Amino acid sequence: MRLRPVRPIQPKPTKPAAMTPSTPLATPTAKAPGSVSLDTSTTPTQLWIAGDWTLAHYHDLKRQTDELSDGFGLATQVDMSQLGALDTAGASLLVELLGVQRLRLLAVQAPNLPESSRALMQTIQSALIDYCQPLKDPEVAVGTQLLARIGCAVEVIWNDTLQLLGFIGLILQTFVTTMLRPKRWRTTSVIAHIEQIGLDAAPIVALLTFMVGAVVAFLGATVLKAFGATIFTVDLIGFAFLREFAVLLTSILLAGRTASAFTAQIGSMKANEELDALRTLGLSPTEMLVLPRVLALLISLPMLTFLAMICGIVGGGMVCALSLGISPAMFLSLMQADIGVQHFLVGIVKAPIFAFFIAAIGCLEGFKVQGSAESVGAHTTSSVVQSIFVVIVLDALAALFFMEMGW
Repeated sequence: MRLRPVRPIQPKPTKPAAMTPSTPLATPTAKAPGSVSLDTSTTPTQLWIAGDWTLAHYHDLKRQTDELSDGFGLATQVDMSQLGALDTAGASLLVELLGVQRLRLLAVQAPNLPESSRALMQTIQSALIDYCQPLKDPEVAVGTQLLARIGCAVEVIWNDTLQLLGFIGLILQTFVTTMLRPKRWRTTSVIAHIEQIGLDAAPIVALLTFMVGAVVAFLGATVLKAFGATIFTVDLIGFAFLREFAVLLTSILLAGRTASAFTAQIGSMKANEELDALRTLGLSPTEMLVLPRVLALLISLPMLTFLAMICGIVGGGMVCALSLGISPAMFLSLMQADIGVQHFLVGIVKAPIFAFFIAAIGCLEGFKVQGSAESVGAHTTSSVVQSIFVVIVLDALAALFFMEMGW
């Protein structure tokens, strides 16, 4: 007889018990927002810091710390036993609230504060001191500051002088190279600049020197009248305008009128990248822009100087005729008898030298423009100041030279 295997009896699955409405669900506990309060009823006062000081509660914590920033002193006890989570935002607020001195006492006043929280606040404190509080510059003595400024000014003058000398050498090199190639002469450009520099400036030069001649005649007559030597007013006018006033006044006027125009024109071209376009086409900006202006001023300034001499003498002669009773014929005869032609040559020979330096300075400052309207204005002003300064210095050196030579 064969036996059949017996299947094991399996228990029936049971249904899970239905949840009744009264069974509570397990939910995570919500984190308490950070808070700070000051208890003034105790002695000493007590500062309570509790909850999570994190970025999520930064707005409310910032408002609370601002309200309590000046409400307690160093004697106030700080209780941080209820402090919860702490991040960089909350630690920065605690550092600002407690201050440097109180943070040093955290180990004593808050012994239960976790080491990580204490280290975080110390790190933020160090960062605020190192990067957020500007360091006070050490005080420098007045004498040291004065010497430093003088040194900086001397360095600037030296660098400008070297740049001017180098630019003058470039102009002379370009002039020699161009003169050997007549096809590259820019005659039309030179004539146009002569019209702008010389012809357009003639009226203002004539009026200015005429008025100055009249003033010099008035002054000479007033001073010499006390010595009974008013007749020498004629010699004063002749010497002054033939040797100094005519060329000096004309050069200063053109330094303010022409040098500034050169700087503004070339500076605007550089700001608009027109100089770069010339170099891209294989053309020399010195030959195209600088050389015609230099030649035009070399031609115009001596002619304007001659006009200034005539107008200044005419203005002085008019005052002599109206105030001193010296007729024009007597005025001219006295000038012819007392004033030699060398005085005219001394004055006229300085004109090309002044013209060359005025044109060089004006063009050089134009090339220094950085590309903005502010830079154009600054270098235009600089060109006028430098031109007038150089003209006066050269005139003083020329006066000393001619005096020593007896001319």
